[in-house]
Amino acid sequence: MSMATPQTAKLAAWLDAFSHALGTGNIAQAIALFGDQCFWRDQLAFTWDLQTLEGRESIQAMLGATLATVQPSAWTVTEAAQRDASEGLIAFDTALGRCEGYVRLAGDGRAQVLLTSLRELKGFEEPRGPRRVSGLESHSDVQAEQPYVLIIGGGHSGLGLAARLKMLGVPTVVIDRHARPGDNWRTRYASLHLHDPVWFDHMPYLPFPDHWPVFASKDQIGDWLESYARIMELDIASSAQCVSATYDEAAGAWQVRIAQAGRERMLRPKHVVLATGVSGEPNIPALPGASEFAGQQHHSAAHPGGEGFAGRKVVVLGANNSAHDICADLFEHGADVTMVQRSSTHVVRLQRVLEFLQPLYSEEASARGITTERADLLRAALPLRLMPAVVRPAIERVAHEDSAFYEQLAAAGFKNDFGADGTGIVGKAMRNGGGYYIDTGASALIANGSIRLKAGVDVSRLDRTGVVFSDGSRLEADCIVYATGFRPFSDTIAKLISPEVAHRVGRVWGYGAGLEGDPGPWEGELRNMWKPTPQPGLWIHGGNFQWSRRNSLLLALQLKARFEDLPVSVYRPR
Repeated sequence: MSMATPQTAKLAAWLDAFSHALGTGNIAQAIALFGDQCFWRDQLAFTWDLQTLEGRESIQAMLGATLATVQPSAWTVTEAAQRDASEGLIAFDTALGRCEGYVRLAGDGRAQVLLTSLRELKGFEEPRGPRRVSGLESHSDVQAEQPYVLIIGGGHSGLGLAARLKMLGVPTVVIDRHARPGDNWRTRYASLHLHDPVWFDHMPYLPFPDHWPVFASKDQIGDWLESYARIMELDIASSAQCVSATYDEAAGAWQVRIAQAGRERMLRPKHVVLATGVSGEPNIPALPGASEFAGQQHHSAAHPGGEGFAGRKVVVLGANNSAHDICADLFEHGADVTMVQRSSTHVVRLQRVLEFLQPLYSEEASARGITTERADLLRAALPLRLMPAVVRPAIERVAHEDSAFYEQLAAAGFKNDFGADGTGIVGKAMRNGGGYYIDTGASALIANGSIRLKAGVDVSRLDRTGVVFSDGSRLEADCIVYATGFRPFSDTIAKLISPEVAHRVGRVWGYGAGLEGDPGPWEGELRNMWKPTPQPGLWIHGGNFQWSRRNSLLLALQLKARFEDLPVSVYRPR
């Protein structure tokens, strides 16, 4: 029974009624506590999946299938948002775990949103705080020869998940093609910085130092990841690549051939996690005449930085984050640079991003006692169906207050948009991971002509010394940078495993919005991310630092439960 205070009385009354209904198996009574428009977002606690159930009918079906085995109990309000609040954080237990969540009540006192999320498995808690080990036990630094989990990719996502699994005692090996952890950042162009603030980007267990800048440089991140891998004692095979991977249905295990230092070996993990980034291979358009072009050509992922380009004519194809960063860096190093914008881009000023994140991720939020974990939980409480109604007013306010900024870009010929549904960077990031630029200074250079702009055209062909456009115009070029994004992640699956498995898994990322490269049907969660995929034993992990941090916990708990042979039953709506 929930212990009520004046601040939590309304929530506690609802939660007590809900707890009683579930405890007596009265599903109809529990469903009556949800409003006409209602959402239950479950993260493993009931479904062993990441699902958003929309409407009373779908919630009733889920409870009918899971309630008897989940056995939820000990529901309590842990914190209300305000006095006599209608929303707040909750905690509860299940047969297998300890859970946390969030409730928001509508004006009639019924639930509009319920979040339930597994936090830890009973009997398999992390050895942290009062559970820390003495350190005097025998300790082995030998890598697991046959890991239970193989993580392919040693960037921030792969390392964060490996650390979670290490804490849970799951034998895990990470393989990465780079020579040292962090090299995936060190080898990028020199001007690269994170576009998200430091409070948003902490790694699991080890937050960044409190003297770090708001926007860390790529070399700072690279060095931090190398230190992180060492401090967390992760098993990493560097300069190693996956040659092939096949799944043995009978054995319920993978056969993964690894190449390292001129030798090959076979690993047989039960589970493979692809943590190579949610984008696939660099997307380089096949332009007529490319083989005849006498200058330099490379993708933005291989761009070395602006040094050495002084006085040279550089054409950058693309107008999203990387394109803007590269153009600004080239201009600062004395290049004559032109950006080619083939379709509209959403631009948002960096200060606005800080404002969007300030309530949960900032010095002010930390001073109010909002920890990174609490912020992540609150951020997870918004169902994607409600996201436009919450985000769109903020984007409209930005469009109005920054109208002079957007007018200057338009005067230069730059084509801006705010997303097909008006949700700007938030919706674009979740639908296809691109189509936007967080302005760190390049927009002013476009507005004043320092970065030349060629907008609303496409490239028809290259000739020996330049680029010919669809409107018949031509630009001389010594170098072409393809800031043209990346191939779908299904291409990576096809390359590492097989086209058949890629087809079986299907789309990765997006939530079925039916907009901007994210076709329906509606999913309500990011496709195939951090949850069981249609291919047994295959998982996909990635995203920005915040997505990776939060969801590495959920993915690690799923793998730990299977490692311990717990009775995991994934609920699938009919």
